[in-house]
Amino acid sequence: MNYEQHYLTSLFEPKSIAIVGASETPCTVGTVLVRNMLDGAYKGKLFCVNPKHETVFGMKSYDSVESIPQRLDLAVICTLPETVPAIVEACGRAGTRNVIVISGGFSEAGPRGASLERAVIETARRHRVRLIGPNCLGIMRPGAGVNLTFAHGGANPGTIGLVSQSGALCTAILDWAQPNNVGFSTVVSLGGSSDVDFGEILDYLVSDPKTENIFLYIEGIKNPRRFMSALRAAARCKPVLLIKVGKHAAGEKAALSHTGSLVGADDVFDAALRRAGVVRLGNVGQMYAAASALFSHFRPRGNRLAIITNGGGPGAMAADHAADIGIPLARLSDATTKKLTELLPPTWSKANPLDIIGDADPQRYAAALTACIEDDGVDGVLAILTPQAMTDPTQVARTLLDIAVKTDKPLVTCWMGEAQVHEARLLFKGAGIPTFRTPEPAVELFSHISAYYRNQQLLMQTPAAIADHVPPRLESAKLVIETALSEGRKMLNEMESKALLAAFRIPIAQTVVARSPSEAMVLAEEIGLPVVMKIDSPQITHKTDSGGVRLNLNSLAAVRDAYNEILDDVKKNRPDAILHGVAIEPMIQKANGRELMVGMVKDEIFGPTIVFSRGGTDVETGRSRRAVALPPLNGFLVRDLLESARDMARLGEFRNMPAVNQEALEAVLLRVSEMVCELPWISELDINPLIVDEQGAVAVDARIAIENIPLTASRYDHMAIHPYPSHLVTSYQKDGRTVTIRPIKPEDADIESDFVRKLSAETKYFRFMNTIRELGQSQLIRLTQIDYDREMAFIAVAEKDGEEVEIGVCRYATNPDGESCEFAIVVADDWQGKGLARRLMGVLIETARSRGLKYMNGDFLSENGRMLAFVQSLGFVMSPHPEDSGLKRGVLTLD
Repeated sequence: MNYEQHYLTSLFEPKSIAIVGASETPCTVGTVLVRNMLDGAYKGKLFCVNPKHETVFGMKSYDSVESIPQRLDLAVICTLPETVPAIVEACGRAGTRNVIVISGGFSEAGPRGASLERAVIETARRHRVRLIGPNCLGIMRPGAGVNLTFAHGGANPGTIGLVSQSGALCTAILDWAQPNNVGFSTVVSLGGSSDVDFGEILDYLVSDPKTENIFLYIEGIKNPRRFMSALRAAARCKPVLLIKVGKHAAGEKAALSHTGSLVGADDVFDAALRRAGVVRLGNVGQMYAAASALFSHFRPRGNRLAIITNGGGPGAMAADHAADIGIPLARLSDATTKKLTELLPPTWSKANPLDIIGDADPQRYAAALTACIEDDGVDGVLAILTPQAMTDPTQVARTLLDIAVKTDKPLVTCWMGEAQVHEARLLFKGAGIPTFRTPEPAVELFSHISAYYRNQQLLMQTPAAIADHVPPRLESAKLVIETALSEGRKMLNEMESKALLAAFRIPIAQTVVARSPSEAMVLAEEIGLPVVMKIDSPQITHKTDSGGVRLNLNSLAAVRDAYNEILDDVKKNRPDAILHGVAIEPMIQKANGRELMVGMVKDEIFGPTIVFSRGGTDVETGRSRRAVALPPLNGFLVRDLLESARDMARLGEFRNMPAVNQEALEAVLLRVSEMVCELPWISELDINPLIVDEQGAVAVDARIAIENIPLTASRYDHMAIHPYPSHLVTSYQKDGRTVTIRPIKPEDADIESDFVRKLSAETKYFRFMNTIRELGQSQLIRLTQIDYDREMAFIAVAEKDGEEVEIGVCRYATNPDGESCEFAIVVADDWQGKGLARRLMGVLIETARSRGLKYMNGDFLSENGRMLAFVQSLGFVMSPHPEDSGLKRGVLTLD
């Protein structure tokens, strides 16, 4: 399998283009398109199609696409909407590979337009034509001379890939970019996204060596699973920054729980982006700043900011804004403080922000910046200058630039004022150092840099569905759910809910149900006083509201009276409710306990989402802020979630209470994640309160809603992020050695690199179809940080000298049709002929089959007789490659 050329290459680097609707009429789209292409010095073949003209700008004008004497890579249509279906049909008959529909008047114009759009899409799919639009600005590929947009003017070649659902935003960014010397590898206006959407374009930009950074402007997501999958794949290789406007359409109201009201879809979108390794920007201004400077000369790391200023006020403004957006100020080490005290005037602030006094000269700035850069506790520096009487803004800038080129720590600058600092700003801009007029946007840019670093760490996490501890009693949990569903119930009662928690090793408060006052007294005595009593009713979620809770009952008489009172109050407040009895459980009394809520709700777009907040009545009154995360979780991700909620949930030392038992709380969150992964029937879950103190955690109350799932659903279809498929790990013995075949992990980059480097030249040539010596970093990332939902890679490893060594690898990647996949396999030279390749292929084929794929394809060098014989023995049917006589194509039917 050859990874070198993406299937959308003919769309973005077309060798032949036709503009359908080409014209010389001023102020028409067809005229602007032709002029833009001519001005861009396109090197391929450009054709004009317009039956009303004999020539357009001196070029022959054809009656239709079909009359053009060659097959086209791309046709661009800018005619009336009612003509578009027939034109796409003609493109299909002529073998055109790709179509861009600039024309509007489709779904956005009402039912008639929607009908036209359906006809266009059906025609394109029938002929296997890929389509961008309709109602879009078009595309640019500046380095290839392609400007198929109706924007006036072009774009500079560069390294930014811009993908936008808004044509207007594209034109605004392009208009800003040229005078600011910002260039683009690719610009795509998606319009209606009827066929090619964000996911596929992201895939292309990942494979494109000319694209180094990716910027997205999103208004809505049509295919969330594909979007999330492609976004994670892109962010593994290249910085991705995104603006998302609006919010997802609200799903059904959460009638059963306040958990649902805690999760706005935008919160979940933020959590998804963090987990995808993507930075979300707030506005176009921030995008401009990031496009100008982000990732240019430094390596993002942490979020601890040092502020250097020659004025106390601007430093305080920066510090305040940093606090507002969650950027901690770096704590200077004692050694740094001592060094600065020796170098700076006695009146310097001796803290961060570093106020180096109004008369600060270039040497003083240099000393402060150097000390901060050398401090391991500092992740980046913001230098602020106000033009005071003794200040030389330009010379200070030159001095800082000399230091900045020698470090990879981020330096952001804020030279306040205008005339006196103009030259300094130009120096910073020319060197690619971010510079601002006020402190706030400078701090925001640093926050984006640090967010990128943090989110990349989150992206690297590939948790298994079930962590390495005592496994859950999965079958007993499924039995509880199946029983309830068979009875037509969508809500588990408290005991059933706690049974599920217990099956996943979450500590619970024992609960029993009494059906009479006398039974309540017997059960209370068995449990041990004091007790809590709560109504048991499938219709009542928030028991306190209905009068269905009594706390801290210390005598049997109180238990008897409470039983009667609860029934009387609930019947009066909720006459519609079915009452099964009264639940009794021990009164959990923890002097240092915090009442927390851990829950799960299914987001309309991203599926199961874990929610964490303060619990108790704070949840029911809506006073509690929340933190959210997408499962699966591991220890790193759980700690990140808790860190974002630490102050809100009061997890640390608070008043006279010690910090909570962090390990116990982490364990509960990990096990809730396991429940979410392994029990797709759960539609909503509340553990409220979860009481946590310095000793441990216990779930006092729980409520779980369930739903039926499709019989055809795969194990993790309900999740936006596929867990590490640990259930696919297998081992066997060969020549006295244990060989383990397992899905690849990001941590395998080193052994994957060693494996490829040690392959013989012949094996490399047969596998990669070139003389590659070793894998580059971007290739390693793509090969080891995979999305298990859309591709799979198995490595075979054996132990040598106490270390794990890779001895073989096979992989498949799902094709855009969603029905077929392409595979590749390579085995270490000294393991060839020992049956390893057959074992690897057996695992790979079975996995592809279980995912519902119908065909597996592979391209092989015609001279690789051994490989051809091997795949034929597996059932592959060979045929000549349709585009390369030096290759053979093999197809295996998986049904």
